[in-house]
Amino acid sequence: MQRIVVGITGASGSIYGLRLIEELLHAQKEVSLLLTDAGRQVLAFETGLQLDVDPALCAKQFLLHYGAVGHLQNYRMDDFFAPIASGSSAPDAVVICPCSMGTLGRLAAGLSDNLLERVADVALKEQKKLLLVPRETPFNQLHLQNLLRVSQAGGQILPAMPAFYQKPQSVEELIDFVIGKILDQLGIEHALFTRWGD
Repeated sequence: MQRIVVGITGASGSIYGLRLIEELLHAQKEVSLLLTDAGRQVLAFETGLQLDVDPALCAKQFLLHYGAVGHLQNYRMDDFFAPIASGSSAPDAVVICPCSMGTLGRLAAGLSDNLLERVADVALKEQKKLLLVPRETPFNQLHLQNLLRVSQAGGQILPAMPAFYQKPQSVEELIDFVIGKILDQLGIEHALFTRWGD
């Protein structure tokens, strides 16, 4: 079973991370959720979803809220004994969605002060897929340099930039376009948007 870590940081756009987890569980993937403190605050503000700080309760809340079933694990950000913290048990892919500029900067500098940053570092060193979904605008030169550094190290940058050629009729369709692009990069089939020429 494909093992995927989804990190949600304090950037605006936590709905992208939540929707991605929904789709990964629907596709029967094993998902580990890593939620930063700022990510938890922004998620609660933007979506109204108040996730518990206790990892087991947080995972249960998520599954109940979305009526989802599947393999969802949640770890504390200071739990460096989590299996995903080691290259010997590296996940197949890590998606940070949304990715704050602070998290980006620490990744670009090779720093890992919490479990999410450590797992991203593991993905790079083990040559696993690392996808960053930045949700910031405009970018300053430091942001651009950091995005380039992570890309050069093997990460992939997938900005939360929906397209309009599929003529979206709702905000949900705009979100699903971005999620569909992430799933494409993970090699997961979906029908979240109409492809060009279809």
